[in-house]
Amino acid sequence: MMTIEAAITLKSKDVSGVGRERIRLLQAVAREGSITAGAKAAGLTYKAAWDALDAMTNLFGQPLLERRTGGKAGGGAVLTPTGLRVIEAFGRLEAEMARVLRALEPELAGSGISPLNLVSGFFMKTSARNALRGTITAIRADTLSAEVAVAVADGTLIYALVTSESLRSLGLCVGRDAIVLIKAPFVLIAPGADAPKVSARNCVHGNVRRIDVSGVNAEIVLDIGGDKTLAASITASSAEALGLSPGDPACALFDAAHVLIAID
Repeated sequence: MMTIEAAITLKSKDVSGVGRERIRLLQAVAREGSITAGAKAAGLTYKAAWDALDAMTNLFGQPLLERRTGGKAGGGAVLTPTGLRVIEAFGRLEAEMARVLRALEPELAGSGISPLNLVSGFFMKTSARNALRGTITAIRADTLSAEVAVAVADGTLIYALVTSESLRSLGLCVGRDAIVLIKAPFVLIAPGADAPKVSARNCVHGNVRRIDVSGVNAEIVLDIGGDKTLAASITASSAEALGLSPGDPACALFDAAHVLIAID
């Protein structure tokens, strides 16, 4: 009989969900007491660790780490109660999934269906850089389309334009939790706290958390409140022209048609 090892990924159809590797990173940061040392212990670059931690915070809707100054390796970090629960729940989920798969395998023998085939559809991947959990606060619909407003942080709404059929098939309604997905290249950045007059439906205010620049491209990550982030992928020359630095106010601009909605 085939040996089954369950590999759980907590995604809610996000960009980069939470799998075993990211849980190990979270454990490493908690064990080492800093993000820098935790990233090294997990075999990740500092940027990759930050991206993973941002994705986890956005997905779960609450901070998993509390950052403190003066810790080892240049800055301390400890798990929040939510972070502890995530690690514990992940371990329990993997153990339970392994039990279920082992029970299913004999029953599916000879059917052409494996347990892994069966569960693979439950955990879908998407290439969107931004995945933020929130609550639907308003829906405006006509016969063909609907605009859905999702509150992802206090005072921060993201609008998505979906078809009326998607509205019905997903069961979207006011008060329901949802995840908004936005590819980073769809996000434009405008410096300053004042929203520019543009046709983009979404203008999300924030402050620059970090800027990563390569030879051609740059990624600007905004802190949009509630310990959540929004990333934009632009050219390196555009980033230089903006002249932004960490802490500066900025706005993320993107069209509602470029926002996808996923549900649990």
